[in-house]
Amino acid sequence: MENYLILKLILGAIQWECTLPTTRITDTVIGERNFHIFYQLLLGADLQLLKSLKLYRNVEKYELLRNTTAMEEDRLNFHYTKRSLDVLGLSCDETSSIFRVIAVVLKLGNFIFVPVTNIDGTEGCQVSNVYEVQETAQLLNLEAQVLINCLTRANSSNSSQEDVGSEMDARQAATNRNTLCRTLYSRLFTWLVNKINDTLKSTQREKNLALLDFYGFEVLDHNSFEQFAINYSAEKIHQNFVFHLLRSEQELYIREGLEWSRIDYFDNESICELIDKPSYGILSLINESHLSSNEALLLRVQQCCAGHPNFMTSGSNSMCFQIRHFANVVNYSIHRFLEKNSDMLPKYISAACYQSKLSLVQSLFPEGNPRRQTSKKPSTLSSNIRTQLQTLLAIVKHRRSHYVFCIKPNECKQPHQFDLALVQHQVRYMSLMPLVHLCRTGHCYHLLHVKFFHRYKLLNSLTWPHYHGGSQVEGIALIIRNLPLPSAEFTIGTKNVFVRSPRTVYELEQFRRLRISELAVLIQKMFRMYHARKRYQRMRHSQMVISSAWRTWRECRFGIPFTGRRHLWSLYRIAREEYRSLKYKRQVKWAIEVIARYYRQWKIRQFLLTIPLRLPPNTLSPLSTEWPAAPVFLADASRHLRSIYHRWKCYIYRNSFDQTARNRMREKVTASIIFKDRKASYARSVGHPFVGDYVRLRHNQQWKKMCAETNDQYVVFADIINKIARSSGKFVPILLVLSTSSLLLLDQRTLQIKYRVPASEIYRMSLSPYLDDIAVFHVKASEFGRKKGDFVFQTGHVIEIVTKMFLVIQNATGKPPEIHISTEFEANFGQQTVIFSFKYGGMSDLAQGPPKVTRKANRMEIIV
Repeated sequence: MENYLILKLILGAIQWECTLPTTRITDTVIGERNFHIFYQLLLGADLQLLKSLKLYRNVEKYELLRNTTAMEEDRLNFHYTKRSLDVLGLSCDETSSIFRVIAVVLKLGNFIFVPVTNIDGTEGCQVSNVYEVQETAQLLNLEAQVLINCLTRANSSNSSQEDVGSEMDARQAATNRNTLCRTLYSRLFTWLVNKINDTLKSTQREKNLALLDFYGFEVLDHNSFEQFAINYSAEKIHQNFVFHLLRSEQELYIREGLEWSRIDYFDNESICELIDKPSYGILSLINESHLSSNEALLLRVQQCCAGHPNFMTSGSNSMCFQIRHFANVVNYSIHRFLEKNSDMLPKYISAACYQSKLSLVQSLFPEGNPRRQTSKKPSTLSSNIRTQLQTLLAIVKHRRSHYVFCIKPNECKQPHQFDLALVQHQVRYMSLMPLVHLCRTGHCYHLLHVKFFHRYKLLNSLTWPHYHGGSQVEGIALIIRNLPLPSAEFTIGTKNVFVRSPRTVYELEQFRRLRISELAVLIQKMFRMYHARKRYQRMRHSQMVISSAWRTWRECRFGIPFTGRRHLWSLYRIAREEYRSLKYKRQVKWAIEVIARYYRQWKIRQFLLTIPLRLPPNTLSPLSTEWPAAPVFLADASRHLRSIYHRWKCYIYRNSFDQTARNRMREKVTASIIFKDRKASYARSVGHPFVGDYVRLRHNQQWKKMCAETNDQYVVFADIINKIARSSGKFVPILLVLSTSSLLLLDQRTLQIKYRVPASEIYRMSLSPYLDDIAVFHVKASEFGRKKGDFVFQTGHVIEIVTKMFLVIQNATGKPPEIHISTEFEANFGQQTVIFSFKYGGMSDLAQGPPKVTRKANRMEIIV
């Protein structure tokens, strides 16, 4: 068995992977092999595939597989592996890319770095077997010099030039090579798992069978970070098992009021807290940033975990610590703990690999993309293990779990050998004896009262189909008493019904299955009886109708009842003439229907073909409502065609607009949204286009020089309007200019700027609902707003200026200003608040003149 931990949770097609010990790739334990796929590829691939991958059949030619042996079954397993990839839907290019990455891992392990001394006395290195580098670069579709630079020079810029970045010594280069081998294989493994999951993923919500498979506890002669991760995962899984089977089950019995003698068991919760406790657990201590060496880590662990009953030290001079796991005491060597925990690939190597033309390699190193900038600190391996275990247990928590325990009979992996002490030890630390005791004395199955009643009420005639008795508990008792099963097998708790043995549950389900079959037969019988009875009643009714009609016709036809054979011949002749008459009438009706159908089709065809000829010449205008008349039976079709034709005309009309016309249409639509049914003067502005620059200010040379200084080059609106004086209410002519960024008030003769208000400072515009042309622009309470206050304008283009100001403010601030239309509203005149009051004078529209504005204290009355 591969000596690594893979925790898989398959829910439909969801697979959860805990950790893959990639250290095996570069550091193979004596007596074990590397990953199987290496041997399968070398022994099972044909010569053409090996030649394309630059590989040799001999295992001893690869440093990663040195001192390991290949087996004959690897040749056959390779064909199974390749066939499996085809079955899972991987394309030929994807399969070829997978084998190329595996070949790259093998060839990277053969890179030999020779130390060299530079002229300045610094140490560097070179690759002695350059041909391996060239072949590896060909497999990666990458320039060879880029691959050499990323392995021998730190912080290289991924250039094909030789002297790029700072040189590394041979040991650092070898470390980078090993890290790249492990990263390539690990990410290829993850990519393949995700690819399989995408292929198997179900698009429908359905019940799924989940399988959680993990290797279990591991103790070796030399235990390092990998065994620590494996045993921690085993501890968490065992804790989940203890909690859900031994503790939760017994707590449920006590809550339900069952008679129960508590079963003692070993709870490994304290061991899990020793490892993953926040801030002071071993996993948290490993991730502390100030720890620079494994010795400092060991000292820190000893300081924080000393006194814990499950933690022990191995001596003052030993670089080890011990943990009393639920299975056994394990001695862990602190050597390379920090390196393995933060076994991360440098960013410049990822960037170099991303330059590969192989799409699979690019997808394995997304962080190497120069367009992807991230400042997020990479997570460590211990953090990933803890996070993924928490995710796994959260998923398992909401599932109904069944456990299968595998017991190792001996350590020699030999058949027919049973080591009693080893088996007893496994039974003891797996808590199987308390589990067996719980299964014998406890209950194997329980269900809520409501679910139990609705599932099994069909087993009793008093509860099926409707129970009109007392409570549900009484109904459950009726069901249990009616069953041919011992009542002692059932226990009714406060909320659940408990069943003692699995055989009882099986027999209960068998009774339910038989009862469902009986009910199905009963339903079929009743339906068939109903169907046959209805058919009989229809036939009997039809026979009675025919008989009654025949008797009535006979008496009406002959005036006397039918007496015998002497009238038979005369009746036959009468019936024959009647039949001929009916047959002729049916033929005439059929001919009429055929002629009518063909005439109808002819009329439809004529109508559709003559529509373009009968349309008036100016029908392309959206305002035209003319449409040719249609036959009565084509009224609905004519209405739909007319609607489609009108929408098409509108589409043609809209496409004929240039950008200027579209902007004007946008302004008109905005004005309709703001003022329709709210402002009486809006109807007069509909037929007049929004000109904007009424004084041709854009062509004024003085304005062109002045607007460059204020950044107001584009003029949205410009006209001479009346500014209402705040003290007296008199009208003062002034030039108002609206640009894309601000509102400007200028002297109409000298074009000198009197006021400039940024568009973002105006937050509201107020108007009356009458026919007046007065608008108030409210300025925010900034330094400018507190000093000058709001502006009051009177202009014949009030609809246009408010609409354009609305769009300018919306574009400048990202949100529309408030449009307030009322007969009374407040305005800020510097340090004073004035109430504007509009009153209707009663004059007609034709006789209307300029509004009368009167200032009285803090009120300004405007008579329209």
